[in-house]
Amino acid sequence: MGQEPRTLPPSPNWYCSRCSDAVPGGLFGFAARTSVFLVRVGPGADAIPGTPPFRVIGELVGHTEKVSGFTFCHHPGQYNLCATSSDDGTVKIWDVGTKTVVTEHALHQHTISALHWSPRVKDLIVSGDEKGVVFCYWLNRNDSQHLFIEPRTIFCLTCSPHHEDLVAIGYKDGIVVIIDISKKGEVMHRLRGHDDEIHSIAWCPLLGEDCLSINQEENSEEPEMPNGKVITQTPVTKGCYLATGSKDQTIRIWSCSRGRGVMTLKLPFLKRRGGGVDPTVKERLWLTLHWPKDQPTQLVSSCFGGELLLWDLTQSWRRKYTLFSGSSEGQNHSRIVFNLCPLQTEDDKQLLLSISMDRDVKCWDMATLECCWSLPSLGGFAYSLAFSPVDTGCLAIGVGDGMIRVWNTLSIKNNYDVKHFWQGVKSKVTALCWHPTKEGCLAFGTDDGKVGLYDTYSNKPPQISSTYHKKTVYSLAWGPPVPAMALGEGDRPSLTLYSCGGEGIVLQHNPWKLSGEAFDINKLIRDTNSIKYKLPVHTEISWKADGKIMALGNEDGSIEIFKLPNLKLICSIQQHHKLVNTISWHHEHGSQPELSYLMASGSNNAVIYVHNLQTVIESNPQSPVTITEPYRTLSGHTAKITSLAWSPHHDGRLVSASYDGTAQVWDTLQEEPLCNFRGHRGRLLCVVWSPLDPDCIYSGADDFCVYKWLTSMQEHSRPPQGKKSIELEKKRLSQPKPKPKKKKKPTLRVPVRQELCDGNEEESVKESLGPIENGVSDQETEEEAREPEPPCGVTAAVSKEPIICTPAALGFEKSKSTINNKVTLLKKEVPKEKPEALIKKRKARSMLPLSTSLDHRSKEELHQDCLVLATAKHSTGKSHLENGHPELFHQLMLWKGDLKGVLQTAAERGELTDNLVAMAPVAGYHVWVWAVEAFAKQLCFQDQYVKAASHLLSIHKVYEAVELLKSNHFYREAIAIAKARLRPEDPIIKDLYLSWGAILEKDGHYALAAKCYLGATSAYDAAKVLAKKGDAASLRTAAELASIVGENELSASLALRCAQELLLARNWVGAQEALQLHTSLKGQRLVFCLLELLSKHLEEKQLSEGKSSFSSYNDWPTDSEGSFVERVTAVWKSTFGLNSPEQYQAAFQQLQNIKYPSATSNTPSKQLLLHICHDLTLAVLSQEAGSWDAAVEGLLRAVIRSYDSANFTIMQEVHSAFLPQGCDHLRDKLGDHQSPTTPAFKSLKAFFIYGCLYEFWWSLSGPCPESSVWLRAAHRSKTSTEQSQEVDSVSPEETDPKPSQPEPSRTPELDVRLSEEGEQMQNACKELLSEKHAGLQNAQRTVAEVQETLAEMIRQHQKSQLCKSTANGPDKNEPEQEGQSLSHPQNQCKEEKNEPVSLPELTKRLTEANERIAKLPESIKTWPFPDVLECCLILLHIGSQCPSFVTQEMQQQAQEFLQKYGNTKVYKRHYQTLCT
Repeated sequence: MGQEPRTLPPSPNWYCSRCSDAVPGGLFGFAARTSVFLVRVGPGADAIPGTPPFRVIGELVGHTEKVSGFTFCHHPGQYNLCATSSDDGTVKIWDVGTKTVVTEHALHQHTISALHWSPRVKDLIVSGDEKGVVFCYWLNRNDSQHLFIEPRTIFCLTCSPHHEDLVAIGYKDGIVVIIDISKKGEVMHRLRGHDDEIHSIAWCPLLGEDCLSINQEENSEEPEMPNGKVITQTPVTKGCYLATGSKDQTIRIWSCSRGRGVMTLKLPFLKRRGGGVDPTVKERLWLTLHWPKDQPTQLVSSCFGGELLLWDLTQSWRRKYTLFSGSSEGQNHSRIVFNLCPLQTEDDKQLLLSISMDRDVKCWDMATLECCWSLPSLGGFAYSLAFSPVDTGCLAIGVGDGMIRVWNTLSIKNNYDVKHFWQGVKSKVTALCWHPTKEGCLAFGTDDGKVGLYDTYSNKPPQISSTYHKKTVYSLAWGPPVPAMALGEGDRPSLTLYSCGGEGIVLQHNPWKLSGEAFDINKLIRDTNSIKYKLPVHTEISWKADGKIMALGNEDGSIEIFKLPNLKLICSIQQHHKLVNTISWHHEHGSQPELSYLMASGSNNAVIYVHNLQTVIESNPQSPVTITEPYRTLSGHTAKITSLAWSPHHDGRLVSASYDGTAQVWDTLQEEPLCNFRGHRGRLLCVVWSPLDPDCIYSGADDFCVYKWLTSMQEHSRPPQGKKSIELEKKRLSQPKPKPKKKKKPTLRVPVRQELCDGNEEESVKESLGPIENGVSDQETEEEAREPEPPCGVTAAVSKEPIICTPAALGFEKSKSTINNKVTLLKKEVPKEKPEALIKKRKARSMLPLSTSLDHRSKEELHQDCLVLATAKHSTGKSHLENGHPELFHQLMLWKGDLKGVLQTAAERGELTDNLVAMAPVAGYHVWVWAVEAFAKQLCFQDQYVKAASHLLSIHKVYEAVELLKSNHFYREAIAIAKARLRPEDPIIKDLYLSWGAILEKDGHYALAAKCYLGATSAYDAAKVLAKKGDAASLRTAAELASIVGENELSASLALRCAQELLLARNWVGAQEALQLHTSLKGQRLVFCLLELLSKHLEEKQLSEGKSSFSSYNDWPTDSEGSFVERVTAVWKSTFGLNSPEQYQAAFQQLQNIKYPSATSNTPSKQLLLHICHDLTLAVLSQEAGSWDAAVEGLLRAVIRSYDSANFTIMQEVHSAFLPQGCDHLRDKLGDHQSPTTPAFKSLKAFFIYGCLYEFWWSLSGPCPESSVWLRAAHRSKTSTEQSQEVDSVSPEETDPKPSQPEPSRTPELDVRLSEEGEQMQNACKELLSEKHAGLQNAQRTVAEVQETLAEMIRQHQKSQLCKSTANGPDKNEPEQEGQSLSHPQNQCKEEKNEPVSLPELTKRLTEANERIAKLPESIKTWPFPDVLECCLILLHIGSQCPSFVTQEMQQQAQEFLQKYGNTKVYKRHYQTLCT
């Protein structure tokens, strides 16, 4: 591992035509967020030998908004100068040696979109903006020139390398112009051909047009004229080629001498290689170009999926290109490429650097077209860092761009060996935690409350916990399971995952079963400690290294210490008084064991406290102890503490990360600050100590960076003191500032922004203010980044802020209150009555007392009043408007009688009021209508849509009012107006209901949506939307609704679904009621009836999965004396009225078309029982209708279904319930032995004998073997449940046909005599030893094994190919490990015997097996048959215990079958065991 600092920088900015550049000698720079990162490439990077020769050397800091352009000065002697443009409106010139600004200008009034430093004039920087304005800036003379060529959005511009006055400009609409800046921007050529954004312009490196042999006339697709003028041949227009790349998927080569296109290259659609692309994201394109200086006949371009192409321009008649990195997969970018820059290193290597949406910077060798190295980057805050305790040196980084990085910091060949994991994340990764012992197992938590587990050694998506937090996941920790995790299970994981979320809950997740519900540990804490009060809001969890003590940090600043196993509260630390952000326990492998009891904690206070909990933990107090004094206090930071980490190499050494922008190393025992790291430009969020290097620490911050830094190289020993220190001020200035969106009233932003900033999630607010290209969702990013902002009016209208007090509204309120006050005064004065005499004597009171009193003043004051009055009259009341009193201005204008003028002025300024509009009719009808419309528009800008609609109604604009309300989602009001003012049959009413229904459906309000669809007379949609929720109540209502409106088919399907839902809840009564809703479901009612009776029967025998106290059975009269079939038919007759064979036949016809898939061992038991009962119902119906052929087939299907699912218990219950006397009576019913059903009967009989054979064998293994049915005694010694448990180890589907229980301890030869039943059974068992079936099963096994071996060979070949192309590091082990876990038992057997199988040999085996199958008669292949070899093994076992049952002839036949057909490992092993 190299002893040097490293940087994981922010991602280069997206969608910029030139935001990276390089100069000879090996200096490369790229714009990332608000700064530019510099990378030294080549020998000058001083990289460790054997590692890629590059190093991040610094950052240019100064812009306050996203940097949109970056260009170096390419003049020898000035390689240290560069220029940047930013969304803050400035162009800055930098000296990269000192990393300072030389000069800057802010000439542009609009967003700058293109920038280039002239390759011919050493002090000329040309820039263009989105409104089409170009500025030329001469650095040395500090002079500039303003050019306005076209009123279009500039996308890119490039200065000519051959002539100092020529500049090529590409526009958003596909136009390209070449201008001469010496002639005030005169257009020399206007090149038309592209019809979409111009992304890149590259001049041919050679002057003249001799380098390419192009037949211009032939290849010119569209003969363009140079601006419609004849241009004389001057040095300016002397021939030179120009290449342009556009979003229209073409590259065009233009001739400057002719001003026309001479070649068009269409991008090829290449087959996407490599994995990391989301298939749901539509194909994007950014077409950037590079014309190599030493290869003028070649052109490099980007392509759709991130590939780079080298075009051969010499063969213009055909499209010829070479793919970069064509030989090795996984080297290309996986997303679109934005910039290409050439770089010549000090040792004269020609390199090409590319930046891409996949957040990698890649370096290519132009000689070989292979990728030399990649520099990964971060597109969000670095929230979390975690080193793997198993794979030493593997650092996981949780980032706000929705991806997890795993950095192999020990890689010798690659300093930046980083793997990306993005599947299933989809949100900011805020917490990480490696499993302490399991390799590659990484837990992660996200901003949206998700908790998941990644296996970093596989490409599989993560497992996601089914329980989400309601808010951000703050922290994760692995710890021993607390008791609630067991829940009666046999075994449980040794470690479970704990997550703490922003809502204050700590959840325990079972890593073996993340789909199960997580456990809230508050329940256990409350029960164990008998807590009655409300528990505090938890914000942090940390386990002591020995796994016996858990610490919880809380929002109120307290820390609680709990002891396993039941989380008994032993201690409460009341030290911090603000939210606890981080808790860290000292490691256990120090020289002083007592240090492992040290616990450091940090909160929203700037002070770190260390507590020694040895005494408390060892004393194990009965009641909780409260601690208010710390063991050590570490003061120095000036903002909240976000992360703490103990050094694994030292005793008592701690590193802390803080919002003050620094990381601090402490000697905690001495309370001494040792060193302070100030490399970040943002607030630190996480810090971790290298597990191998005592001098090395990694830290992450909200500046999108992760730094590896060395404690020995830091200048400062303690954090900067005071919030106004120079460093902090500089960082604050360089952080991105919020960019206000264009609105109708910008002043309205102020309260909103303040409200946002007051929230707790400061990080997310800050992050959202960063460059928009670093968002998580690429689709949103592209749209937001490249689409122009909507006009002010549209933005204001779309805004959804519910309550905004606009100036107009304020003015209205003020004027209204003023008028009201005056009215009130008048009302108060009216009732005052004075004696008449008094009124006559006194002089009448003036109605204008203030102005009357002013008349009695000195002459000088009256003269002054004249001057003031003249000024006021001359300004005609405009001063009122200037001083913010529009209502006074309106009043004056009204007094003058200019009502129309008042209305026009108020409308222009958005200051119309109800009062003004009410007076509008005075000026005439048309003025009134116009005023109402203007007022309605104004109200829309103020989000008062209902009021606006009311005003539109007053001028009879009903449709406009309805449309206004509908477009702003006021559907209820819109429908009310439409119904009140329009005809009932008007189509707009139906449209309103349908639109509202769609919105409600999307939001999950299904019942309300159904009402809307009914209102629109769309009953089918109403039923469908009601059924969407999927619960029984919704399905039943939907079925009833569909039935009412005549949608019979839909009603039947919904009723059946409802019944199946109720079946899962064992609500039999409800299920039958649901099926009663539709007559076509009568057959299903019979199935459910049989299923209910069978379930009740099983429950009585205690065979179901456990008795359910919630079962709701129907109260059907049943005769407990008769057979099961008789009980079923009795209920059918009494309840469902089935009496005649015709009715049975009709029910059979209704059910026989329903087909269920075959069962597997994973089929849920309830679903399996339903499918079996469907087959049994068909069998009973056929039996009652006299159709015995169909009855046999139905019974057999039910038996086969239970056999395939490895559920021996159900199979035996089917036998006992439906074949209590065996199969002989069925043979009599079938009659003719040549019947088509004979193979089915033989198969059914074989399965019956197979079940009896197992029961006999188990009876021999019981405590008293003489008690077998087939021997001289008569009771069974084992319950079916025990049999079911034992058969799990016997069934052939479970890979092992031999029982796992030990052999009986008694002597194997028992002198017992067979009963008559036993002798019959002995004869029947001979039918199981069918050679034809044994041959068929052997051939089928061979086919399956060969197919599996072939699939495994393909997998191993793919993995070996992957292994060859994988770089060093943990990836090397990945295919090997996966291969081991995927290897098949048969293949392992081959490996043991060292018998590699060739492909021809496998093909031969497959062909022979298929031929053997083809030769067998169809009657053998139609129906399944019990495994013959399994029966042979059981017979040999029985023969060893009870020789009188198995004849010598049967034993010999069984051994022959096993020798002949038992060529698979599992049968060989058991046969050998029997023989020995």
